[in-house]
Amino acid sequence: MTESTALMSAGGQPLPKRWLAIIATIWAGQAASMITSYAAGYAVIWYITETTGSAIMLSAAAICAYLPQGLLSPFGGVIADKYNRKTVMIAADLGIGVISLGLGFVILFGQVSFGLLMVLVIARSVGQAFHGPAMMAAMPLLVPEKHLLRINTLDQLLISVASIGAPAFGIFLYTTFGFHSVMFLDFLGALLAVAGLALVKIPTVVDESAKDQHVLANMRDGWKALSANRGLVILIAGVTIGMVTFAPLGAIFPLMTFDHFGGDGYAASIVEASFGVGMIIGSAILMIWGGGKRLALLIGIAAFIVGATTMACGFLAPTMFWAFVVLCAAMAVACAWFNGPLITLIQRNTPEEKTGRVLGLAMAAMGLASPVGIAFGGVLAESIGVAPFFVVDGLICLVLGLAIYLPKSVRALDSDKPTIVRDSSAAQNAETAE
Repeated sequence: MTESTALMSAGGQPLPKRWLAIIATIWAGQAASMITSYAAGYAVIWYITETTGSAIMLSAAAICAYLPQGLLSPFGGVIADKYNRKTVMIAADLGIGVISLGLGFVILFGQVSFGLLMVLVIARSVGQAFHGPAMMAAMPLLVPEKHLLRINTLDQLLISVASIGAPAFGIFLYTTFGFHSVMFLDFLGALLAVAGLALVKIPTVVDESAKDQHVLANMRDGWKALSANRGLVILIAGVTIGMVTFAPLGAIFPLMTFDHFGGDGYAASIVEASFGVGMIIGSAILMIWGGGKRLALLIGIAAFIVGATTMACGFLAPTMFWAFVVLCAAMAVACAWFNGPLITLIQRNTPEEKTGRVLGLAMAAMGLASPVGIAFGGVLAESIGVAPFFVVDGLICLVLGLAIYLPKSVRALDSDKPTIVRDSSAAQNAETAE
């Protein structure tokens, strides 16, 4: 097969001959790492709950989990475009694993503390700030265009599966073998992720013109690449606002169950499980369907569904708990239709040599949205009541869903041809390596 007749990747480069095997190897390692990470993360949460019983401490842990990723993702995007993306991903996974291993030995010898656990939480967030942009920027070079959305959705699917089973697994290890065993398992998961990456060749596009630039200049070029497409800017801004609005609901679900429906811990766990199952169903739908051609419209529809179901929850009578469970599951199905389509649109409409930086900026916006939303949402829910908060929250998401597809530039994202504005100098200096 000649270069002219070779299958092309979504990123416009020749597709690796064994691309499916490469994807399977990479994601097998990532899946193992996700499971062990969720198990370790829940063990940390349980330890803080068990030893402090402090909502402030749990809130501080949540901020430590989100804030570093939000702040550092733009730097991670710069690194993804300046250096080999495979190397960046391996370094990030290995770094997290080594810290888990060290913390496991510290816990084994009885030196565990809240501060030490926050080191792990922050390290994991920092690692994701560098791993995420590199991984997402590499995927378009590994799959055909028709499978790009499916691969981007695979991450969400694995996270949803891990979030259901891994916490129980982590608590089992925690209570049966000790806290240190969960940390050692997390180290093993990181090694499997590194092995999955190390065993395959991953094409990368390095922007040589960016190597001699200051990091701020690199970020500026990333912003120029993003702002050249007005539709992407509007869509990312809309999703970010939606995340600010929706983020508090995760913390308020148990309170809604207890305060409005008079449920207990068992009832709260049913709500959480229904949301997890809904996320899996929504991700599976995208994986099977492929998302169609109008991904920006799909994001708008998803926001509308989330808004409508959230509002409906706020109007339920205290005797309608099972309707709440069903609505949460339906809400979660639509929640699974944001990340994959948005990432795919960014990949399709951004020059390959700048994809890491644009994704880093998008991750920063969305990463900072959650802690901001949790902070403001908690105050609002406290002042107006839990059920009315669901109504207000849902109304905002519903309006976003109706309005986000109105701008012509957003609708243009669903055209047959990506609206990429390439930097000719960068393209000339870009090199493809394995």
